[in-house]
Amino acid sequence: MKGLNFMLVGVGGQGTLLASSILAEVGLRAGYDVKKSEVHGMAQRGGAVSSSVRWGDRVYSPLIAPGEVDVLIAFERVEALRHVDSLRPGGLLLVNDHAIVPVTVTSGDATYPSREEIIAALQQVTTDITFVPGVNIAAQLGNARANNVVLLGVLSRRLDVAREIWEQVIAARVPPKYKDLNLEAFARGRDLVDA
Repeated sequence: MKGLNFMLVGVGGQGTLLASSILAEVGLRAGYDVKKSEVHGMAQRGGAVSSSVRWGDRVYSPLIAPGEVDVLIAFERVEALRHVDSLRPGGLLLVNDHAIVPVTVTSGDATYPSREEIIAALQQVTTDITFVPGVNIAAQLGNARANNVVLLGVLSRRLDVAREIWEQVIAARVPPKYKDLNLEAFARGRDLVDA
């Protein structure tokens, strides 16, 4: 089994840590050795959150060297830009097509880059980029917070792990009252990718 290095990045409240826990558990159930680490920062105040998940035959550390991330999942556009240097050249980049404008921008002290500027910068590292309307899809289902699971649905189509494993882990990891919503969010994410 070839190892895979994942990095998940976002802003507090976007479900970055839940998504990384699901991804770690999926790896375990798929037969990999798995390690995970998290950086919370000021997550409860809307600050940056990142998590690394590594799958492999034998994984000794959750740490991933810069430029060695195989899959970068960003739950916000500028977070993709901030962490793209962690991605290996040509790696997979999934970006929640959503902007959370920080207070430094709303106060006039900084500017938020345009979507086009972000895309141009990301393409310097990889062309394997998928922008996912995760928030819109999750909001249509009744809870925009399920956007993290929409992105996991997209990811699941790019990995050789049975759909049933993903669904079992999601059902076990989310609160029971949100199980059906999250399974539907996962299915909608999968539907965005051609089989």
